[in-house]
Amino acid sequence: MDFVSELAVARYEKIGEIVGKCVEKIEKPRTFSDVIDTVVTDKYVGIPIFLSLMWAVFQFGYSISVPFSDAIDVFFAWCAGIASRIENPYLASFLSDGFFGGWGFVLVFLPPIAFVFIALTILEQTGYLPRAAFVVDRAMTRVGLQGKSFIPMLLGFGCNVPAIMATRTIDDEADRKITIMVNPLMSCSARLPVYVLFAGAFFKESAGAVITLMYVLGIILAAVMATLFRKFIFGGSPSPLLMELPPYEVPTIKSALMSSWLRIQIFLKKAATILFIGAVIMWFLATHPWDATNGGELIENSYASMIGHAVEPIISPLGLDWTAGVALVGGFLAKEIVIGTLAMIYGVGEEGVADVITQHFTPASALALMTITLIYVPCLATLGVVRQELGSWKWTGLVLAYELILAYIVALIVYAVASVVML
Repeated sequence: MDFVSELAVARYEKIGEIVGKCVEKIEKPRTFSDVIDTVVTDKYVGIPIFLSLMWAVFQFGYSISVPFSDAIDVFFAWCAGIASRIENPYLASFLSDGFFGGWGFVLVFLPPIAFVFIALTILEQTGYLPRAAFVVDRAMTRVGLQGKSFIPMLLGFGCNVPAIMATRTIDDEADRKITIMVNPLMSCSARLPVYVLFAGAFFKESAGAVITLMYVLGIILAAVMATLFRKFIFGGSPSPLLMELPPYEVPTIKSALMSSWLRIQIFLKKAATILFIGAVIMWFLATHPWDATNGGELIENSYASMIGHAVEPIISPLGLDWTAGVALVGGFLAKEIVIGTLAMIYGVGEEGVADVITQHFTPASALALMTITLIYVPCLATLGVVRQELGSWKWTGLVLAYELILAYIVALIVYAVASVVML
């Protein structure tokens, strides 16, 4: 046991000694809450329970959202079809593929994200999430983090930007910096559309399990990198976690929906700015030079094709072609743009992408792309808040460098293993 832990233990022993002399304790019968805590906070079954609940959350979000996503896709496809009839070909292309196509590619993934937020909010309001922090504290301490880091890491499943800002509650500077540097490895809601599309297209019945695997992979990689940062850069030991577990409560539908709506608003604001602008930029790259591409019909002559072919030699060992290269470059603005870019390059709507990608990817290369999307450079907004919170371009550059290298190595391993397993 390290000095900080010994000091904390000694303090509580002294507190217990003083309280024992001043307070008369009356034994109370074990409550139903105590019985539940005995199970969910157990050091052996606590983490499997946590992982099972996370799988249930993402399976729920993926399964129940399908009809809502289909309705949104049909609506924007209808709008794009009307816009395509405009006589001016340039305006028709911009409205059909850039405007309505951009909004459609973004909003079609709102339902699964919304349902995941609702499920996480229910777990939070029941009082389970603080217990999850308690359960993972021991594991996090072993990898160089503390239990307080769990909440920002968990928030990262929604959006890495507020998650990184939430690290301000961590007192120890080393703990805070390590948490910031590994937080982008948490699968934010922006990556979920990529997981949903590729898992649904290639793994169908096992889609929920594959999506959960991506989230678990991010957690494992964050643990590995936190261990390395603690050992080779920051040194020392993480601060001990001291927290009071709140009572269990039954969440109300109203409170769950209101809390979820606040998180959904963040996505919608992002959709109205970065995502839509990114979709328009990708439309421009895919359709220009206008004469050379014949209005986007000859995508091979576009700026997007030039970018993709420049990246292709790097990603070809992962089973990926130039179209994936363009999508990954666009994903630097926001990860949701990966799907919109592929749809634009293939000249189809969101529903058609699921069919077309099976012609350009294999199950193994699909897993490789999902892995890269999980790990490689954070989106522009996340990168900005990383620079703000770390206060240095040097640390920010380190985050960019390690994520790029890690993404390539892990994706290469995933592709090699999957290629053998799925023969």
